[in-house]
Amino acid sequence: MGSYPFPGWLEWSAAHLDKFGLDDVSELQRDAVTVAVADQLASGLDVITDGEQTRLDFNLSFYGFINGIALESSSPRRFGPPAHDQRGKHQITGQLLAPRGLGAVEEFQRLQKIVAALPAPADRPVTLKASVPGPYTMSGRLVPNPEFGYADRWAVTEALLPLVRAELESLVAAGCREISVDEPSMSCYAYKEDVARLVDIYNRTIETVTRRTRVCMHLCFGNYKARAVGPRQLAPMFPQFLELKCDELHIEMASREFAELELIGSVARRMDVAVGVVDVKSYYIESADDIARRVRRCLEFAPAERLVFAPDCGLSQTARWAARQKLTALCAGVQNVRQSL
Repeated sequence: MGSYPFPGWLEWSAAHLDKFGLDDVSELQRDAVTVAVADQLASGLDVITDGEQTRLDFNLSFYGFINGIALESSSPRRFGPPAHDQRGKHQITGQLLAPRGLGAVEEFQRLQKIVAALPAPADRPVTLKASVPGPYTMSGRLVPNPEFGYADRWAVTEALLPLVRAELESLVAAGCREISVDEPSMSCYAYKEDVARLVDIYNRTIETVTRRTRVCMHLCFGNYKARAVGPRQLAPMFPQFLELKCDELHIEMASREFAELELIGSVARRMDVAVGVVDVKSYYIESADDIARRVRRCLEFAPAERLVFAPDCGLSQTARWAARQKLTALCAGVQNVRQSL
């Protein structure tokens, strides 16, 4: 998994940071990551993250590390059902630079320390994963500015690409052995964009860390307030996305009722395929048997050694009580199938 829901006390604290000192904030961050890690270990996950507990958003938090970006504009629509058009844009006010990096290394080092201080699971090794948004997704909320050489979204993406690549290199140097480079905007807009160009952008972003760490690509169709963006179809991405140079391709399936599941066979011939078998947009709590049935469906199209199982997307938009139960069912269902093979 990637993101995890914030505990209620963390949400309250984040809205009242003026009441806390710097050391208090550091303690809040450590405590929140500790809680997220404990929930993941208790569920039985093999690969864990810090739950993105120190980010306001999987993507937007990185803007705070980049020079040349103004504060977000006011929401263009404040009333009515929640959707993406309620989110404002950021103006570009100068050259896009990240002299301090993007903050993901500090997050990963915090995760390393917290996990080292906790009892290790006796039944399995655990891998620590970091996640970083790719440059195309990161460009989505920035307003192009020709004055600084950023005429359109493609130009903004190209400016962000070396910043993301440098952060990936720093994560590898810090000992990170699995990195998810998230590009949900690519899957959301592949139906109307140059898909080959998207693939080229992704491959150039990760080219200096391939074979040095496990690189995962996350695709989904949007999850802000459980709202999707664009047609929820994989077909526009293929076969071009088979040219991605990553080790694992993660695909949203559960919320789409496993439409186009046969495509995982093509993916599995090129790389590992991580299948979303938990619907993070639904409050139906999957049982272990539900998960086992979904896993067996995947085995009809891809070999076991190529399959990874995960939620459809991050769990930040899912209440924590439900997220815990969903992750526990995920691990139990997969284990049931493992034992039967």
